[in-house]
Amino acid sequence: MTEADPSTQTLKPARLLADSPRRFPRESAEYRSARNDLLAEEIELRRHIERVAVQRRALPPGGVVPQDYRFEGEAGPVTLSEMFGAHDTLVTYNWMFGPQRARPCSMCTSLLSAYDGEMPDILQRVAFAVIGRSPIDKLVAFKKERGWRHLRLYSSGGNTFNRDYAAENPDGDDQPAFNVFTRSGGTVRHFWADEMGPSTADPGQDPRGAPDVMPIWTVLDMTPGGRASDWYPKLEYGAVPG
Repeated sequence: MTEADPSTQTLKPARLLADSPRRFPRESAEYRSARNDLLAEEIELRRHIERVAVQRRALPPGGVVPQDYRFEGEAGPVTLSEMFGAHDTLVTYNWMFGPQRARPCSMCTSLLSAYDGEMPDILQRVAFAVIGRSPIDKLVAFKKERGWRHLRLYSSGGNTFNRDYAAENPDGDDQPAFNVFTRSGGTVRHFWADEMGPSTADPGQDPRGAPDVMPIWTVLDMTPGGRASDWYPKLEYGAVPG
């Protein structure tokens, strides 16, 4: 079945769809009116996300990768083209865990911990590689400490992949980055990268991408307190609040 392009469809106005039949115990008429107004905006947001996804998928071919980068994997050396396995799409995440760091970035760790649980499903559709500049033994040691089971780790310490595709200065701090590559007829091309950062951030907001890739923020955005401007994930916590 081919996927429908939402830009070519006549859709019902979101406000008509937002007349929710749901009612919760003792909710007021004021609450229901405001909730239905919000529901209309949520429907519009979903539609906009889909329009952006269609536009992303329609990008023209990206640049051919300049070399078949060689990495150190958990089972030995591997090239970028070999990371695809049986897939024609490869997603890479640049993990902020370079050799200058004793411990990895806590935000990256929170993200990757969530993705580890999703990885058996993700790998049904695409290949996924987690890339860091530290030696592979250091990356794997943290993987074992964290209890990750499904993430595939690779060290880029011996190549320029991070510099080429994460705008990373090899003598400076790590940079997080998502990149998507495609392979067709033996040719590997770059398809897409997240390019939102500090220069694109709105006042008072973190320089996050859209849609946000962090599951933790998606959950907290549904709560009254939201993300909070002074809280970020940590590698370790004390007792979890009851």
